[in-house]
Parts: sequence; C-alpha cells; structure tokens
Amino acid sequence: MEIIKATNKEATLADEITQKQLSRRRFMRYAGIFGATATVALGATACHKDKSDTTTSGTVDLGSGDIGILNYAYALEQLEAAFYIKVSDSPYSNISSAEKSYLADIRDHEIAHREFFKAALGSKAIPGLEVNFSSIDFTSRDSVLATAKAFEDLGVSAYNGAGRLITDPNYLVLAGKIVSVEARHAALIRDLISEGTFADNTVIDMNGLDKSRTPSEVLAIAATYVKTTINASNLPK
Repeated sequence: MEIIKATNKEATLADEITQKQLSRRRFMRYAGIFGATATVALGATACHKDKSDTTTSGTVDLGSGDIGILNYAYALEQLEAAFYIKVSDSPYSNISSAEKSYLADIRDHEIAHREFFKAALGSKAIPGLEVNFSSIDFTSRDSVLATAKAFEDLGVSAYNGAGRLITDPNYLVLAGKIVSVEARHAALIRDLISEGTFADNTVIDMNGLDKSRTPSEVLAIAATYVKTTINASNLPK
C-alpha cells in the first residue's frame, strides 16, 4: 500500500495553483486553467502542499449536495494522479520517448485537476486517499496501458453520471470542461493500445453518446485500487 504524497514536480505545480489563502479573484484566475468563466461560489482556503492530509485507515465521508459531488470528483482525480505519477517515476520497459511524453502530459493534467478541487473545497476537502496498486505491473506496457484505459473510461463515465446530480450550473460547466479533457486522455490511451479504437462501442452507445455510471458503480470499481473506505451514502441520488 502507499499513501499519496507530493513529488517535487507536484509541489511546484501545487505552489502555482494553491496558496494558504486564496482570494476569490485569484482563485478564479487559477480556475482559468480549465477555461472556467463561471463564478465559483466556494470561499476556498487551500491546503498548503506540506500538509499530507492523509488517512491510513477508516472511512472518509464525501459529504452531501454539490460539495459531496466535488469531493467525489476530487477522490477520482487523486487516484488518477497517483497512478500517472507512479508510471512517470517508474516507466515501463522499453517505453518510447513519445509515450513517455504523452503519459507525462496526462500526469500533469491530473495533478492540476486534483489540486484545483483541493483548493476549491478548502477545509471541506476529504483527506488524501491511500491507494493500492499491487495488482498493476508497472514494468509492463500492457498492464500500465490497460489500467490507464480502465481509469480514463471510468473517469469519463463518472463525470457523465454525476452531471445530473449537480445543482449549481457553475459547477456543471466546470465538470463539463474537465470531462472533455478526460475523454481526450481516454481516446489517446485507447489508440496507444490499438489504433482506431478511440471511440468503439464499449464506451459509445448506439446514439453516439458516452456511457455513464452512478457514483456507487464507479466507487465499486475504483475500490480495487483504493484502500481507504469511501462513504458516498450522503451524495444526491
């Protein structure tokens, strides 16, 4: 098992995105990373990068309402960021320079997403999650890309499923812009595995729409890779 911790590169990015206190105006400037033009209604107090905010056992409660949905997205972004950090720190055997660059770009996007939610939620953010990547062979291209595919497809379906549960249209706009980035990741990973599979019928339905999953479905799948127990029972239905 391992606890999510910041690397030097993450710390630099976190410094750029978060400070101990974020003014409303400054927060919105960082929200521009995702093209968000809506006013975010959270009075954000960002956690300093030196605070681990980790949990080694027990349960974390995502909360209720829009805050619960934001924490749900934050949990998923923590998982994805931790995975790609591990991939970049220990590249699989015979990785090409192009693939290494692609995966590093995705890593940086996921770190940015994670830090954005952490800053937005402030004191209402859940702690860092303890991840379990023991089932992944990080030396194997097939294992790494198959896991990346699973994570990206899961993330897209999670945002699609959570959209209808969000009440604040500003948050909905932001979620829509983040899921579009996740979908780009999913398409790239799929084509690295098998060219031309970026939008096959396992993720796109007969109406040409991305599939969606409920939070309970997503968290059941993600539980394989997360040791921390996540309580989502208070999320909107």
